[in-house]
Amino acid sequence: MKTDVEELSPTRVKLTIEVPFEELKPSLDKAYREVARQVRIPGFRPGKVPPRVIDARIGRSAVLEQALTDAVNEFYGKAITEQEVVPLSQPDVEVTRIEDGKELAFTAEVDIRPEFDLPDLESLSVTVENAEVDPDQVEQYLGGLRERFASLKGVERPVENGDYVTIDLAASIDGTVVEDAQATGISYEVGSESMLDGLDEALTGMSAGESKTFTAELAGGEQAGMEADVQVTVNSVKVKELPQLDDEFAQSASEFDTVGELRASTRKQLESMRQAGQAGQARERLLGALIDQLDIPLPERVVAAETDQRRHNLQDQLDRAGLTMQSYLESADKTAAQLEEDFENDSRRSVTAGFILDKIVKQEDLTVTNEQLGEFVAEQAYRMGVAPDQLAQQITDGGQLSAVVADVLRGNALTWLAEHARVVDEAGRPVDIAREDAEADAEAEAEVEEADGDEPADSDED
Repeated sequence: MKTDVEELSPTRVKLTIEVPFEELKPSLDKAYREVARQVRIPGFRPGKVPPRVIDARIGRSAVLEQALTDAVNEFYGKAITEQEVVPLSQPDVEVTRIEDGKELAFTAEVDIRPEFDLPDLESLSVTVENAEVDPDQVEQYLGGLRERFASLKGVERPVENGDYVTIDLAASIDGTVVEDAQATGISYEVGSESMLDGLDEALTGMSAGESKTFTAELAGGEQAGMEADVQVTVNSVKVKELPQLDDEFAQSASEFDTVGELRASTRKQLESMRQAGQAGQARERLLGALIDQLDIPLPERVVAAETDQRRHNLQDQLDRAGLTMQSYLESADKTAAQLEEDFENDSRRSVTAGFILDKIVKQEDLTVTNEQLGEFVAEQAYRMGVAPDQLAQQITDGGQLSAVVADVLRGNALTWLAEHARVVDEAGRPVDIAREDAEADAEAEAEVEEADGDEPADSDED
């Protein structure tokens, strides 16, 4: 077999492959066996028809045609291996010559990875947000915790903004009751503007037992969009009461005995979250800096395939949510052309990012551990709501293991980049991403050990 490689562009090559006819013998033998099993010729059992009889009755050309597909696939595979060509897509194959007893010649055009050089990765520098937590942020978090433990208390006074009311609603148009616009016992926060326009204004100043009518546009039902007279009746008025931020609250809302311990733990928790955010920002911003810095030629077919996938994913999400593309465009305030432009731009950045991360993997000789694969599968299984073992079996049976390994490797490349580049916070202080990752892993392990320790011990008693 002889192979020539011609570079058509930085992302596409053409292989010209010539195969002496004697090398086609295994494919021809296989084709004869296949044809022998398929044909029915008197005097011969299925699968036992000699080649000379097949040539005479069926024709040599039918055998050559069947052998051709098998041979082209085989010799194309050998050619890309020998020439160290790594294809990114299925090849466009054209048989240029097939002479019985002499030679097979064909060409294969295929997309490949572009060649490019990475800059000095350790000289890259990005800025991330500060991880420090100030007292106001701690109090804001504790305020949210108090909100979760708040209770509602009835009051004997007119409705004010921020109150919680129980109301009945009844809509009518020109004196005719709108059947699908009647509701009773609705709980509503006054001022939230989460229901009908004009409802908050109507409720303000009303007392329990009072009714009032106002005009509003119906939001749903058969008369959606029409103006209607809406009668609102207030059944009860309540205010939210927050618990005192004291030791008693700390004991009821957490595992701590004092509010001081709760504050200290809250600060530590918020700092850990912000440090994890720093690591994520470092990864994202470093990759973005490389994408913007490098002008990498992209295979248009690969970009088109990525764009098609994004379009399909969005349509699938809309279908499952019962929404139309038009409603999505209206909510996003975009035209179809703008959406297509976003798809293509995002696809180009995604393909570029993949090339960069794969290059880092190869350059730094990064690998994947079984533990990392297990963690990846467990995380994906949790998101999908299936058992990890079930997802792992699906990945193996579907031949997707190499794709999973590639995803994990790219994640490892991002981590390597963040841990070796220069990362500073907004105050100009160095941020040690490697140390933060190690601390996060240690905390995760401690949580697992603590959870294991909380399990009840086995009892020997009957």
